[in-house]
Amino acid sequence: MAFTLPTPVQDRPVAVIGAGTLGRRIALMFADRGGLVRIYDKSEAAGEAAREYVGQHIAEVAGRVEGGAPGRVAVTGDLAEALADVWLVVEAVPEHLDLKREIFGQIDRVAPADAILASNSSSYASREFIDQVTHPERVLNIHFYMPPAQNAVDLMSDGRTDPKIMDFLKAELPRYGVFPFEARKESTGFIFNRIWAAIKREALQVVAEGVSNPQDVDAMWKINMGVPAGPFRMMDQVGLDVVLDIENHYAAENPALPVGPREMLKMYVDAGNLGVKTGQGFYTY
Repeated sequence: MAFTLPTPVQDRPVAVIGAGTLGRRIALMFADRGGLVRIYDKSEAAGEAAREYVGQHIAEVAGRVEGGAPGRVAVTGDLAEALADVWLVVEAVPEHLDLKREIFGQIDRVAPADAILASNSSSYASREFIDQVTHPERVLNIHFYMPPAQNAVDLMSDGRTDPKIMDFLKAELPRYGVFPFEARKESTGFIFNRIWAAIKREALQVVAEGVSNPQDVDAMWKINMGVPAGPFRMMDQVGLDVVLDIENHYAAENPALPVGPREMLKMYVDAGNLGVKTGQGFYTY
């Protein structure tokens, strides 16, 4: 089925579903041209933390974007309010397939007919959670990394996405300082994350085997790669629960993957040490 692209865009809000580590960062990027971003989350505390995060960083991020200006963020626990007149919805809820199926069914029923519906899923193809969606032609993956520092995103079709959406987003997203790259066939982990998954998995395995420790691996990585953070510090930033969910998904597709990385992550997650968001992971914050 053909899809009618949203228009106008500049005067319409963007909605982000989920106020977690990545949800608030996604909201930040779409608030950098003076517009309105609505964050939907049932947790009032998470929503307020997201609003504060955007408020702290929006002036700096908007200053880097041509034509940028600090925008507004509204937080709500009402889905209909969040989706009113939006041109784009980005789902950023935890990596649980049943939850994503439920959320996308709700979004598809409530969002404007010309709204693009995107998932920030780190490892699930959007094809896997459109069972309750009536209009799959407007659904796709837009996978963010760690904005505003890492601003590339993957675009990937759900198998029935209207091709016009890909071209539209490739033209529109750079206006917000977000740079899209299309995965031209379905790929678990998309483009960059597929490569990154192998790196972090081997880093975890090196430590699980007792060959090294997280701090030394990160220190070597920083020296040799000339970057400010190593794999373990970066996993702490994402959240070790999220990293474990992603690894479990990869392992479900490929049972031959080593179990050491998942066992190590589970030990930290079971202890409640999820990284930056809890103050303790591989490092203390």
